[in-house]
Amino acid sequence: MTDSARLVQNNWNCVQEAVQAAADGSHWKQEVQVIGVSKYVDAPQTNLLVQAGCQELGENRPQFLWEKFDWFAQEQSTQPQWHMIGHLQRNKVRRTLPMLKMIHSVDSLRLAKTLEDEAAKIKRRIAILAEVNVTQDNSKTGMPESELSPFLEQIADMPHLELRGLMAMSTHFAGGDQARTEFARVRELRDRLQAAFPQFDLRELSMGMSGDFREAILEGATLVRIGSSLWEGIR
Repeated sequence: MTDSARLVQNNWNCVQEAVQAAADGSHWKQEVQVIGVSKYVDAPQTNLLVQAGCQELGENRPQFLWEKFDWFAQEQSTQPQWHMIGHLQRNKVRRTLPMLKMIHSVDSLRLAKTLEDEAAKIKRRIAILAEVNVTQDNSKTGMPESELSPFLEQIADMPHLELRGLMAMSTHFAGGDQARTEFARVRELRDRLQAAFPQFDLRELSMGMSGDFREAILEGATLVRIGSSLWEGIR
């Protein structure tokens, strides 16, 4: 094992232990899936993380996903499971959609309609999360809370989209208490939507990154998107 592979393996093990410890301490006792964010590294480095045991990978930009997907197709016998966690432009949906297990960042009805159309063409259902912005940070993507109910009403008639929950980020550099408050708000919003729209199974909450995944898990996150801790070490 090379030094780089050993470092990634150690980081992966430490992240797994920290995530499990947070889950054990959570009132919700949920299972938590780590989505390894590979935007920081190239395809061979990403493969070190896959070899370490991380089979669920997240990318922020479609172009980087395309490059890595093609690399794995050529160089490895199997593909990891890919998640789109950044903004997905509608003109990139057709090429990107067949590569994905889940899209965390559906932030508009226009994008949802494009996904529905393209998923219908390839005869598959795609798992999605509705991205919501519960912060006061206008630089963050995501729908305001007020748009969620109308959004769910519309996608209820889109048979190729499988809505599984919500995705959110906390305020940049938020302290632990503020992050927990914001994540709790997302969980409470999900619960209200689940009660109002029982036809959906909104089991997933994609919340938390390297700096705040513990707070997110304590407030019910089921998916955590971790990048820098896997490459630089956990703090």
